[in-house]
Amino acid sequence: MESVIVFQWKALLQRLRIPVQCLAAAASLGLVTYLCFVLRVNLTTVSFVCLIVVFVVALFAGFWQASVASLVAVACLDYFFTPPVFHFSVTDPQNWVALAVFEVAAIVISRLSDKELRSSNEAAIHRAGMEQLYELSRNSLLLDLSQPPGPQLILLIQRIFGANAVALFDLNLGRQDRVGEWADEEEDIAKECYVSENAADDLLTGTWKRIILAGSGPVGALVVRGSLTPLVVDALASLAAIAIDRYQSFEKEERAQSASKGEQLRAAVMDALAHEFKTPLTAVQTASSGLLELGGLSANQRDLVTLIDGEAVRMNKLCTQLLLTAKLDAGKVGLQTDGVRVQDLVNEVLVKQREGARNERVKVSIEDPGLHVRVDRALLAMILEQYIDNALKYSAPDTEIEVAARKSRTEVLISVHNFGSTIRIEDRERIFDRFYRSSDMMDAVPGTGIGLSVVRKAAEAHHGHVWVISDDREGTTFFLSLPIGTGRKH
Repeated sequence: MESVIVFQWKALLQRLRIPVQCLAAAASLGLVTYLCFVLRVNLTTVSFVCLIVVFVVALFAGFWQASVASLVAVACLDYFFTPPVFHFSVTDPQNWVALAVFEVAAIVISRLSDKELRSSNEAAIHRAGMEQLYELSRNSLLLDLSQPPGPQLILLIQRIFGANAVALFDLNLGRQDRVGEWADEEEDIAKECYVSENAADDLLTGTWKRIILAGSGPVGALVVRGSLTPLVVDALASLAAIAIDRYQSFEKEERAQSASKGEQLRAAVMDALAHEFKTPLTAVQTASSGLLELGGLSANQRDLVTLIDGEAVRMNKLCTQLLLTAKLDAGKVGLQTDGVRVQDLVNEVLVKQREGARNERVKVSIEDPGLHVRVDRALLAMILEQYIDNALKYSAPDTEIEVAARKSRTEVLISVHNFGSTIRIEDRERIFDRFYRSSDMMDAVPGTGIGLSVVRKAAEAHHGHVWVISDDREGTTFFLSLPIGTGRKH
């Protein structure tokens, strides 16, 4: 409230400036002409002295003050030096000529002075504003981006620009920060400015309001109370937008680094666990297979041992995938590339499928039976096995699954198509992330969310890529694209 009163007093003094200067100019001319009269100076000399006074008033005060001085000068010359003395009788044409000369001098000098003063003031204000903006921009680069930018920025603006009060609302953080003297009703002034989109300035109190705009749109609001210019306030809003954007970028980078470190830790743990599980699983699988070979088991016992053997195989396969994923993440897989006949590899993968009855649903459509691709045979077999296994698990019963391959000028395209459950658009990229499973299928079909992530890593190791398309009418198709002639040993 005190700051508002101070601004009101300043405004009042500004309004009284011209009357006070006029009185001072009139008093000065009265004193000068009286002294000249006492000293018995002739009229010509007194006229030049009065003209100099008018020049000085026009130069340092302005046109209206100089006009008043001109009238007072003519009146004093008439009163003290033009007969009859000590009487006002402005009838001589010389008096009107003197008044015209004084007035023309006032107009010319005041206009030139005003123009020069205005240019000088604008240059000084511009130079000071640029220096302050430079200091603010330099200091804003040193902000602690681990902390919200609002409290730091408003303190800088207040200190550098001498603002009476500053408030900043940050939409991304949902917080308003204030410094300086604000009235009780101005508690949420920056937030209200953003919500109402009211960026009108209050020149009476010197309050400047700006909406902070970034590339994505409004991100907050800035309110400053002080002796500033519109251009400086606009620049302050732009610097505030840059500071907010830098904070958001830093926060995203921090989250990405944390996620990366978490992913690395998780991969390391999974790698260690997979190594630890490999030995006991191998022992369990060997024991269960041995029991089945020895025979002499009852039907129930054989079923239990068969179940143990099957789950041990599945766990062993899962551990292998985890180990392969860790190696692919670390770039430690040396690709043993060789020319592979796609048709033969597909047939080998189908033979490995344990449920032979299900393989009858698989149709192989390869345009060129002699189609070759230079890849790591084991990794490509793993990709095909994962694609076909997924198609068998998620397809509708008794529907056909098609494995196709064709060659273009620059790549070999392999696809596995099935009819069944569809994949939502928002999940089609994420299902290739490690441990991610679509919420639609999470409870319907057992799985770990590892297989497709290994598929993508293996494809990237060959400089290829994977994707999926899916809809109710056309079904679901997983694709693998491998460039021709890019395979090499690492």
